[in-house]
Amino acid sequence: MTRNAFSHVDTWVFDLDNTLYPPHMRLFDQIEEKMVNYVMRTLNVTAEHANDLRRTYWRLHGTTLAGLMAEHSVDPDPFLDEVHDIDFSVLSPDADLAEKIAALPGRKIIYTNGAAPYARNVLEARGLSGLFDAIYGVEHAGYRPKPEAAAFERVFAMDKLDPKRAAMFEDDPRNLTVPHAIGMRTVHVAPQPEPADHIHFHTPDLNDFLSRLTD
Repeated sequence: MTRNAFSHVDTWVFDLDNTLYPPHMRLFDQIEEKMVNYVMRTLNVTAEHANDLRRTYWRLHGTTLAGLMAEHSVDPDPFLDEVHDIDFSVLSPDADLAEKIAALPGRKIIYTNGAAPYARNVLEARGLSGLFDAIYGVEHAGYRPKPEAAAFERVFAMDKLDPKRAAMFEDDPRNLTVPHAIGMRTVHVAPQPEPADHIHFHTPDLNDFLSRLTD
């Protein structure tokens, strides 16, 4: 049973974007547009080239920001401030998800490649504020992104998390590789599964999956 596979877990780690809200709400579309505009202006390139760089840096470096920092020495804070200045009204509150998260035994934390203030705005729009014991953004990892092992090590050391008693929920399967390697239970939250040895469970519906752990 699914519940039995999580009976040892007392720390629940959640990614944010496209994990604690469904992809069809399209919030990240706004961020991608802001990223393209930022790259266009900062590097003086066309929109097409900027979008190619955005995708390439995400693929090679984990995030667009990490690529911009590595390849162009971009200052992360102005970038994060600009790309997270978006309309959160596209998100709707989810009282059922809030109830399911609250029912999980132990600590609940957010770990996102976005910034912590942005995460708090998302949680507020989703009606999930006050449910999490800690919120960690990319700034807490020294601006190094998931899936880098050093990023996880820094954040989890800060949290004093025991990975062998923890579970991670993520929409990007790359970001579950390190959690699996260090002993965490891994859950891929996405419309379609991507079978891999480092993914223990897949769900297209986080609410439904959590109900199997708490009901």
